[in-house]
Amino acid sequence: MRVIFMGTPDFSVPVLNALVDAGHELVCVYCQPPRPAGRGKKERPSPVHARALALGLPVRTPVSLKSASAQAEFGALQADVAVVVAYGLILPQAVLDAPARGCLNIHASLLPRWRGAAPIHRAIMAGDAKTGVCIMQMEAGLDTGPVLARHEVDIGPHETTASLHDRLSEMGAGLIVETLTNLDGLSATPQPAEGVTYAQKIDKSEARVDWHQPAEDVDRLIRGLSPFPGAWTLDGETRIKLLESRPAQGQGAPGQVLHDPLRVVCGAGAVELIRLQRAGKGVQDAEAFLRGWPLEAGRQLE
Repeated sequence: MRVIFMGTPDFSVPVLNALVDAGHELVCVYCQPPRPAGRGKKERPSPVHARALALGLPVRTPVSLKSASAQAEFGALQADVAVVVAYGLILPQAVLDAPARGCLNIHASLLPRWRGAAPIHRAIMAGDAKTGVCIMQMEAGLDTGPVLARHEVDIGPHETTASLHDRLSEMGAGLIVETLTNLDGLSATPQPAEGVTYAQKIDKSEARVDWHQPAEDVDRLIRGLSPFPGAWTLDGETRIKLLESRPAQGQGAPGQVLHDPLRVVCGAGAVELIRLQRAGKGVQDAEAFLRGWPLEAGRQLE
């Protein structure tokens, strides 16, 4: 098939690779424009942009697809289908209608649960037992289109957004190739009206740990925000990012540090801290962290 690929972050790269490996003709890759990054704030291409260039594929990085000229350029590609995964721009109706078979979106949730920007984070933070990937026929609404294919997986008890992100990315890559192969025989199933939830974009204000919450909720927050933006707490004026945890036993005042292993008391129970990061330092396991930052038992985190 003649395919337009539209994606931007790391999550999208395995999908691009899978489409190329499956022998589809990638007529153009669309992604977000390069952004300033790093200490020098030099413009850096997105992961999809970099991979497309390495593959020798033509790349476009429009800031918007709303103009008539951008839509005409898109339509002139005469694609059979557009595959969209974490692209980052709203597609106007003229763009949705341009490919002969429409635009297919790979969404990392079991629609209609967790429509929107942060489905992986929200599924872990909510304590969902399962999630998955859906291939959706795109329409004007936010993740409202009918579903062509889905695959469900369990969320592990110690799963972080990082680990689930990687699993779902590879799963989406395989599922879109399978979907394109069988497209003529698939029927799109409308999403049910019941069970709709929205995965709002993660706000940094959500990332500070409230130690008065139950240990299960704190653990889900830590795992759901790992690695980005990273749940955090304060030891005095020093910010400590918490990247891996699990519920544990412990008693005391909420925020109190316990040792052997490193734990912090919550409103009910405690959480064991497994991987941490001090501002300006690398990520460390608890033992290495305590060697460099002696977080004494009894100290109160805020």
